[in-house]
Amino acid sequence: MGRRLLSVALGALAVSTAALAQPVEVATLSAPDFFSNGARDTGLGPDLWRRASAQTARTVIPMLGAKPLSPAAQALARRVLATGASGPETAGQDPELAGARINALIAQGAVKDAAAILSRTANLDRSPTLAQAGAEAALLAGDEERACDLAEGLTAGREEIYWLRLRAYCQLRAGQAGPAQLTFDLAQGVARDAVYGRLMGAKLAGGGDPGAPSLRNGLDYALSRGLGLDVASAKPSPAMAAALQPTDPGPAVWTVEGSDQIHTAMAAVAVGDLAGAQTQRASLTADTVAVNDLALLDALISAASGKPDGPTLDRLVERGGAGEAKTRGKMQNAAILLAALGAPMTPQARGEFAKFTAAEPGKATVARGLALDLAGAERVPGETALLALWMSADAGAAGPPVGDRARIIRALKAAGLEDDARAFAVEGLLAQR
Repeated sequence: MGRRLLSVALGALAVSTAALAQPVEVATLSAPDFFSNGARDTGLGPDLWRRASAQTARTVIPMLGAKPLSPAAQALARRVLATGASGPETAGQDPELAGARINALIAQGAVKDAAAILSRTANLDRSPTLAQAGAEAALLAGDEERACDLAEGLTAGREEIYWLRLRAYCQLRAGQAGPAQLTFDLAQGVARDAVYGRLMGAKLAGGGDPGAPSLRNGLDYALSRGLGLDVASAKPSPAMAAALQPTDPGPAVWTVEGSDQIHTAMAAVAVGDLAGAQTQRASLTADTVAVNDLALLDALISAASGKPDGPTLDRLVERGGAGEAKTRGKMQNAAILLAALGAPMTPQARGEFAKFTAAEPGKATVARGLALDLAGAERVPGETALLALWMSADAGAAGPPVGDRARIIRALKAAGLEDDARAFAVEGLLAQR
């Protein structure tokens, strides 16, 4: 019996040894895709960035954290950047770009979206850029402990100037006055900064005149608040202005000045009250309101409803050929935008439309405009959005000129981003009032 058990045991050992001798395949874990972490349901799918250019992403996304955008562009930026979807090409594994994405969201007032994404992002301590975005978001939210935890746990880039400055602040906050002074001196020796110097210097001294508050970034904001300064009196950077006035996710809205009937109806469209605008429109006639104003209001309602119609466009085309040059130009611009949204035209209207000369020409390069056209036609939504945002960022807070805006509208609609196409059309039409 004992020999049989020994024989079985030896046989099992032989099998185990043979198995161990076999080559073992080791699966390599893929790098994390930072863009897969989303903030909320944006209505965009997981294939948002499919076939999108990583190079375009690396060009445009940092731009969105540095330049002001119009309401329509801002809403588009927040929507695409808050979406959880595998990043374009290899860009999803780029922590620098992931940090730029967070900074762009913060700069567009989407602080909650940025915080939600960061809460789902692992290994922030390994990326100085991502960690800095997290620290800034925490400082803006008043969560200084979270910012200091990120500074303390950072495993790479600790010697960078941002982290030296933040670490000095955190050390003083923890009651470590001596180390805080040493770190402060080191930071000023590496890159002297007068604003940080006077604010942090007053903090270290426990008194004295710190000067005016500063709102260049989250660290300046935390220092200014900690010193009891009136931060409301400081002029914030554009990104800080948006970050300190966070808004909830939603469609773009605009402000329309004026209290007469036509402006009240337009204001209803501007805040998304389409039913209210339609009710007010029903009470207006050409006897009480200028014909051009009625034509523009009809175009606004048509664009906002997502049902751009031929008769409304025909009236704009007709008005674009009548009256003074200034009013003709506004009607021509409106006709171009409604046509870009897909309103049909009769052959006669097309003939008149082709004669229009008043529209503002586009400022984007020919290559960029063509790239936008191609991305839209090939239904590549992420890249289409980025190219539209590139044109918008170059144009500033007023939004792109009519020539570029019309291309953006057509491309967004072709790529399946119809809500955003309507927003760009409504914004452009409101500018003609």
